[in-house]
Amino acid sequence: MKSFGSLLMILGAGSFVLNMIGYEFSLLMWIDNWGETVGWVIRGAMVVVGAGLFFFSPSEDQAEEADAAE
Repeated sequence: MKSFGSLLMILGAGSFVLNMIGYEFSLLMWIDNWGETVGWVIRGAMVVVGAGLFFFSPSEDQAEEADAAE
């Protein structure tokens, strides 16, 4: 989950920066179809959800310890 969270954070933050200079990731071009405000909300949500997944998911070591305990 940490890798998926980091991917969401990178895509969201990169989309923020690229949108400011007039570009966009081709994968995320659909974001602005509903309007500029909704696009910014989706970008922000990607960063927040990605950060949540990255920081609150257990690390590899903790997951292995939990599996060994069961």
